[in-house]
Amino acid sequence: MVVDDHPMWREGVARDLTEAGHLVVATSGEGRQAVRVAPAARPDLVVLDLQLPDISGVEVIRGLRAALPEVRVLMLSASGEQQSVLDAVKAGATGYLVKSAAPAEFLDAVRRTAAGEPVFTPGLAGLVLGEFRRLAAGAGGAAASRGTAAAGRHADAPRLTDRETEVLRLVAKGMSYKQIAERLGLSHRTVQNHVQNTLGKLQLHNRVELTRYAIERGLDA
Repeated sequence: MVVDDHPMWREGVARDLTEAGHLVVATSGEGRQAVRVAPAARPDLVVLDLQLPDISGVEVIRGLRAALPEVRVLMLSASGEQQSVLDAVKAGATGYLVKSAAPAEFLDAVRRTAAGEPVFTPGLAGLVLGEFRRLAAGAGGAAASRGTAAAGRHADAPRLTDRETEVLRLVAKGMSYKQIAERLGLSHRTVQNHVQNTLGKLQLHNRVELTRYAIERGLDA
């Protein structure tokens, strides 16, 4: 699904996706309309503009995720400002790409986002990881002040296999599926399977949430 208020841009993105073999199930120029249409269209992935005429892209993400918890969102924006990126990711965006990206870069981002891999314009991935670590540090300090209550906070967390934990540690370091596969001597598909299994066990929806989970537990050290 493509959501952008500029008709030429929206139609161009939809055309590029169709020519690349993707099925575009819906397009919209307004945020509220996109949220209304999504449950019937049931897109796997939404390519979403940050600035819309009625509500913000961040609000659209929240509405989409409420209606379709499994949907993946690739934010396309003219803005590469840090706060815009962080707001989008916190709302549930899987990726964030500036509109100046080349067509090949955009299509690669779509493919990777559809596979559940977080994709960010170069230079933004480190920003997102840094923010997750900052939030995790704050949460850790608050938990420590509660004394023994923190000790059992994750006692009932689902048990991961050694390999799943190993993959999770590398996810928390911001490594791509390809990099993890090369590091561990595994196939790209095997790494994807480990990530999907871990998401299922932890009841998380995408790698962005998984990264946050891992950092909160200090697995990025």
